[in-house]
Amino acid sequence: MSRIRILPLALACAFALSPAFAAPATPTALPKGLTAGPCVEGICEYRMANGLRVLLFPDTSRPTVTVNITYGVGSANESYGETGMAHLLEHLMFKGTPTHTDIPAEMKKRGVSYNATTSLDRTNYFGSFPANDDTLAWMLGLEADRMVHSNIARKDLDSEMTVVRNEMERNDNNPGSALSERLRAAAYQWHNYGHTTIGARSDVENVPIERLQAFYRTWYRPDNATLVIAGPIDTAKALAQVVKAFGPVAKPAKAMPVFYTVEPVQDGEHEVTVRRRGDVRLEMLTYHVPGATHADSAALDVLLDVLGDTPTGRLHKTLVEGKLAAGVGAGSDGLRDAGLATFYVSAPKSADAAKIEAELLRLVEQDIAQHPITAEEVTQSKQRFANAFEKNLSDVNAVAMGLTGAVADGDWRLFFLDRDRVAAVTVDDVNRVAKAYLKPSNRTLGRFVPTDSPDRAEIPAAPDAATALKGFTGRAAVAAGEAFDPTPQNIQARTETFTVGDGLKVALLPKDTRGDTVVVNATFRFGDVESLKQSPDPAASIAGAMLMRGSKALTREQIAQRFEALNTRGGVGGGLQGANISLDSKRDTVAEALALAASLLREPAFDEAEFEQIRLQAITGMEANAKEPGPLAGDALATHFDPWPVGHPLHHDSLDAQLAQIKALKLDDVRRFHQRFYGTSQGEITVVGDFDAKAMRVQIESLFASWKSPVPYAPIDTRFTDVAPQRLQIETPDKSNAVVIARINTSLNEADADYPALAVANYILGGGSMASRLGERIRGKEGLSYGVGSSLSADSSATGRDDDGALTIQAIAAPQNAAKVETGIREEFTRLVRDGVTESELRDAVAGLLTQRKQSRASDGAVAGTLSHNLYLGRTMDYQAQFDAHLAALSVAEVNAALKRHFDPAKLSIYLAGDFAKAAAAK
Repeated sequence: MSRIRILPLALACAFALSPAFAAPATPTALPKGLTAGPCVEGICEYRMANGLRVLLFPDTSRPTVTVNITYGVGSANESYGETGMAHLLEHLMFKGTPTHTDIPAEMKKRGVSYNATTSLDRTNYFGSFPANDDTLAWMLGLEADRMVHSNIARKDLDSEMTVVRNEMERNDNNPGSALSERLRAAAYQWHNYGHTTIGARSDVENVPIERLQAFYRTWYRPDNATLVIAGPIDTAKALAQVVKAFGPVAKPAKAMPVFYTVEPVQDGEHEVTVRRRGDVRLEMLTYHVPGATHADSAALDVLLDVLGDTPTGRLHKTLVEGKLAAGVGAGSDGLRDAGLATFYVSAPKSADAAKIEAELLRLVEQDIAQHPITAEEVTQSKQRFANAFEKNLSDVNAVAMGLTGAVADGDWRLFFLDRDRVAAVTVDDVNRVAKAYLKPSNRTLGRFVPTDSPDRAEIPAAPDAATALKGFTGRAAVAAGEAFDPTPQNIQARTETFTVGDGLKVALLPKDTRGDTVVVNATFRFGDVESLKQSPDPAASIAGAMLMRGSKALTREQIAQRFEALNTRGGVGGGLQGANISLDSKRDTVAEALALAASLLREPAFDEAEFEQIRLQAITGMEANAKEPGPLAGDALATHFDPWPVGHPLHHDSLDAQLAQIKALKLDDVRRFHQRFYGTSQGEITVVGDFDAKAMRVQIESLFASWKSPVPYAPIDTRFTDVAPQRLQIETPDKSNAVVIARINTSLNEADADYPALAVANYILGGGSMASRLGERIRGKEGLSYGVGSSLSADSSATGRDDDGALTIQAIAAPQNAAKVETGIREEFTRLVRDGVTESELRDAVAGLLTQRKQSRASDGAVAGTLSHNLYLGRTMDYQAQFDAHLAALSVAEVNAALKRHFDPAKLSIYLAGDFAKAAAAK
């Protein structure tokens, strides 16, 4: 699908140049064949003689390096009969070269987290890994190698064909994806933007390998690529490694094709209607707008945000708060050529479609003329954009990925120019673009009306990137944080833990972070099994969901505006046995944000209109799930594996029962739950980042220690249940994608000696994505599924030994292939338990898991979560260090013995859901 310009692109203020960014200046002596280009806000460009553009972003605040290479080729570059080729080629680029024969396995062995994406104008391949010169050299060598030496073989195309087809079917199951695809096709007459990236099934299934190879040779070349390297890198050393890897790659003598199709001005309303099975109603409008480099793009971004934001936007206020719809939204493509601005509305099947459509058209095309966008609306929108961009800029690895779209639009510096253009948008600009582009003759909804005097929207040509960037210099780079060592020992040494009041445990980890960010993670616990039997869901979940929808002092809109003003993401929530606060804030605003969150917990408004919105949204989602393969299979599994009697807080209610409960729920039920259970004197609070530890301790005690729950917390004991195996096949008519889920229970706690061994076994079976037994067979060799994997759950408890553990396997497939997927799952699981793992599998899995754990500790949010879990269980980071040591010391014999102790393949339950009748009839 196309890149929707949802990411806000404006900063509220400039930042001082820090010492960490004083040095990304061009080295005095560049390697031969390399020339220096512009530097903006800590990012410097270099060009190789073969045309490769290289961007270096040195930053020491996180121990992770990201390599991201973007090629200027996407689905818009495909010719007749070749739709989907760019995406199909993306898949085959992981199938190897003569030198790199098993790319997923090699990535896994080196601890590289990797993926690739294809869009309309570009394809990118990326990987992140712990900073290591050897791994960086290997990654650069891989990208240089597969740029020109990928196999692109017939056998790989054949094996991957079903995987891509299954990805198509997954999208086709989604009503929103299906309608969006038809809408885009109806909006364009000639331009290839009218084709979605996934392509036409006939093209994907029938493309000759020779055409795919020619497409590869045409577009995969150094002068069509931009390489980004970000993280704790040495500039001179990184440039030398780039030259060594890519220097031998020659620029082809033949020039790349030039595309010149311009979409003509639309001269009347278009209409498209999709009729298919489902229980959710969607309405969409889309309008042609200029390409990303045009100055109007910034004003359009603000306009769409003012209209489509939740909860402050005009669409939300009229359609959702007016009880006509369940949800709304808006976004624009932000593409190289003229793209689309799109509005959508979702509603229950029983909603008044005609009234929704009339109101949507009125709000988008008429209301602004009568009630122009205000200066206050524009200011609030620009603040949301500025906050989001600033958050993005605080993460060097996120910036490395965020540059992808700007590169596709013509120049990476557009990433920063877009931010500045949004910051400069005026209320007059916003009202002007609304009048220029949001008009009936430029609309695709679905209807055509002849007219003698058409009012057409002329789409101005966007300037090239060089013209748009004339005079642009950028701002000072964001201040970098410290080079923090994320080892368990250092985290423990830097963390202060204590208890306030009777039982509120606190962990504080102050550190200097990039952008002065700080993360707050709080869980407040209450209730016991007997009291909760009398107050079950959905009152608990709805009470938690309503906390952000208004307090006694602030409306929902004011809450959203206040968090934006404090440059803070997150909020408050709650569930059956606890409430939570999750904040991603800044050093100078975190205290106010935490105080705001505390007030929302204590004094919710429980507004009737907001309650009805939540109920409507929940009902809409549940009714949609009632015919979807995934929810139906999951419901059947949960019902069979449920050990709890009716009335117990943990009892699983069927989808129908849940729907009946939400329909019967009253606002007073929600109010009573809050009054009876909520309190903050028991639980855990973790704060990680740039903050004053002494002031934070005082504030936590002041805000939370004295509010006691009327029903003190007592954990609900959970236990292993030996469940008889079951196989169930569920019919879901008119669903072209099927789901396969398998599960087996085992007695397992995180503290058990067998847990590390089983974690490794699960990684080998399916936890390692494509480079796992299930991935290699079901996706790689047999090409049956786009996504297959496994997960292991182990119980944990602050007191006693809860042991409710399980292994779960899940896959998607075409209905006609579901039985083959089931066979593959059963055979691979049986082989794992019967024959065990090999020494090489163990070595690679341990390396991969240790790398994942190390990477997780480089994230402040993940560290906050780990520290909170430790507080609850009475642990320190020594547990994580010991777990790592246990992983590293595992033997094949230990893993294989643990498998045999815990699993009997004969007890595996499997659930399949899909349109099997249609598949059988087609044979």
